[in-house]
Amino acid sequence: MSVSRRAGAPPGADIARGFAPIGDRRARWLIVGSLPGRESLARRQYYAQPRNAFWPIMGALFGAGPELPYPERLARLVQQRVSVWDVCAAAQRSGSLDTAIVRASVVINDFRGFFARCPGIEAVLFNGALAADLYARLVLPALDGPAQALPRIRLPSTSPANASIAYDRKLASWRRALA
Repeated sequence: MSVSRRAGAPPGADIARGFAPIGDRRARWLIVGSLPGRESLARRQYYAQPRNAFWPIMGALFGAGPELPYPERLARLVQQRVSVWDVCAAAQRSGSLDTAIVRASVVINDFRGFFARCPGIEAVLFNGALAADLYARLVLPALDGPAQALPRIRLPSTSPANASIAYDRKLASWRRALA
């Protein structure tokens, strides 16, 4: 598991380290989350929490649903020119909720390098409010040229913590954005 405790960190606040991006240089869309939760870190898989709607939505849109083995889901997303990554390369957090991320501890991923490797990205889609906020505050100012001008779309979080929005409404929002 990619979690460690920093000396002097409050009890229960671990440093979580994210994953490499999914996708290749042909990618058209970049879906950005905040930071993998504990279940995802333990299983080394994006959106591994069984109640997270991400993979059911990807199944409905791209045939990359949770019934498939994880490597096949990733291959289907890549085939459909979808990339997935997180704003945070690492951050201090107690538990799995975005609200528990200690913002002052956030280390961002190398988005300049990502956009240089994936020049065909046409839009950045955020899986929830925190991902959009962190990207706007920490990533966007460091970008330039076409990467800075990319359309940015905030979508409803697929997290089970976002239970106030029904799955059908989430799916409809994601479908519109990825149409």
